[in-house]
Amino acid sequence: MSRPPSLTLPSGARACRMETSRGSFAALDCGPLDGVPHTGTVLMLPGFIGSKEDFLPLLAPLSAAGIRAVAIDGRGQHESPGPQSAQAYAQHELVADVLALSAAISETAASVPLHLLGHSMGGHIARAAALSAVPPRPWATVTLMSSGPAAIQPDQQKRIKLLIQLLPVLGKEQLWQEMQKLETREPPTAAVADFLRQRWLNTVPEQLTVTGRQLLVEPDRVNELSQLSLPMLVVCGQEDYAWPVPQQLDMATRLGAHHAVIADSSHSPNVENPAATARALISFWESVGTSTRSDLRRPTIVQGAPPAADEREPKPA
Repeated sequence: MSRPPSLTLPSGARACRMETSRGSFAALDCGPLDGVPHTGTVLMLPGFIGSKEDFLPLLAPLSAAGIRAVAIDGRGQHESPGPQSAQAYAQHELVADVLALSAAISETAASVPLHLLGHSMGGHIARAAALSAVPPRPWATVTLMSSGPAAIQPDQQKRIKLLIQLLPVLGKEQLWQEMQKLETREPPTAAVADFLRQRWLNTVPEQLTVTGRQLLVEPDRVNELSQLSLPMLVVCGQEDYAWPVPQQLDMATRLGAHHAVIADSSHSPNVENPAATARALISFWESVGTSTRSDLRRPTIVQGAPPAADEREPKPA
C-alpha cells in the first residue's frame, strides 16, 4: 500500500471527475506548468488498496517537464463509485474502464502522445488493457511500475489471503486497526493517517476481495505482451518486496523493454523516491520520440544500482 508523504496538491493540479462511457471516476489532473510546452499525457492506475493520491509526489516534476498527469481511482476505489457486486471487479471490467478513460482523455489531448502507467496491481490491469485493445492502441507507451510477471510473492499471498478471510468477519474498521498493529514504517502525519484510514473505509469490499484474489492467481502473460509493437518501461524500487527485483528485470528482458531501478525505494518508488522515478519516466518518454525501434527495445535506463543476485528475498511490508 503506497503512502503519500503529503496530501497537498501542487500548482496546476486539481481534483476532478473524469466522465466516460463507463461512468464517472475520481481523478487528480495536473497539466504542464505555464509556459512549458505540452509534450504528453500519462494515465496512471493505482495498485491494491491504492488510490490516485499514490501519484501525488510525481505530479509536480511531470508538470515541469510538460507532461499532463491524470491519476485515477479505479471503480470502487476510494472516491470512485462502484457496485457491491463481485462481477463488477473482474479484470476485464477494469480493463474496459481503462479503455474508456483513455478515450475520454484522448478527446481532450489528441495532439500529444498518451502514455499508460500502472503501479503494482494497476500494472496487471495496464498490460491486460494493452493486450485487449484493438489496434491502433491509444497509448504511445506502457509502463509497469513495481508490477511483476505473474502472481504476487508467496509471503504477500499469505497476507492477502488473511485479509480476504478476515474482512467479512471483522468488518473494515476493526480489520484496519489490526492491520495497523503490523505496520513497521514510521507513523505518517495525522492528516495522512486519517486519509489512509478513510481510503480503506471508502473502498468497496468486493473490489478488495476480487482484486486481491486476482493477485493470487495472475498468470504470466509476458510472452503475449512482448509481441506488441509498443515501447515499454519496467520500473521498480531497489528493494521491492512484492516481486523481487531480479524477477522484474527478467521480465523487462523478456519484453525487450527499458528498465529502471530506483534507489532508496521499495514497492512504491512513486512516493519513496519520486524525483528519481520522475526522471526515469521522463527520460523514457523522451526517448520514444527520438530513438529507433531497436533502441526502444534495449533496457538502458537505470536509476540506482540493482541489488546483488543473492538479495532475492523480499523484505516485510
